[in-house]
Amino acid sequence: MSAIVVAARGWLGTPYVHQASCRGAGCDCLGLLRGVWREVLGQEPEVVPAYTADWSEASGQERLWQAAWRHLRPKDLAAAAPGDVILFRMRDGGVAKHLGLQAEIGDGASFIHAYSGHGVVESALTPPWARRIVARFAFPEGI
Repeated sequence: MSAIVVAARGWLGTPYVHQASCRGAGCDCLGLLRGVWREVLGQEPEVVPAYTADWSEASGQERLWQAAWRHLRPKDLAAAAPGDVILFRMRDGGVAKHLGLQAEIGDGASFIHAYSGHGVVESALTPPWARRIVARFAFPEGI
C-alpha cells in the first residue's frame, strides 16, 4: 500500500478546521496534504500564506493549482494511482479549491479529504466527485 495512503488514513476522523494542519485536532483539505507531506517527506517546501475559504475564486486566480505545480508532479487525469493528489473544481467556472488523496482505484475507487462539516473522511469517488476532478499530481520521486 502507498505510504501516502497509509499516512492519510491516519488522519481519518480529524475535525475540519480552516487553515489548520494538526492530525487529530483539525485540518482543512490543504492542511491534510501538508500533514501527510510532513509525515512522509519531512519539512514542507514553502510557508503557506493565509488563505480564504473561497481560494481566490472572486479573482479567478488558481492559487491551489499553482502551488501543486510548484511541488508535485503533474499526471494524466486517467493515470490514477493510490497516493495521487487530485484537485477538484467545485462549480463550473470556479477555481480549483478542493483536493484529496486517491486511496483506492478501480471499481471501489475512493479518496481521502477534509471536508467542511465532515472532517477527514474517505469518500467513494462517485461520478459527481469524479466529474469535478481537474488535475492529478503525484508526490515527488523517492516515496
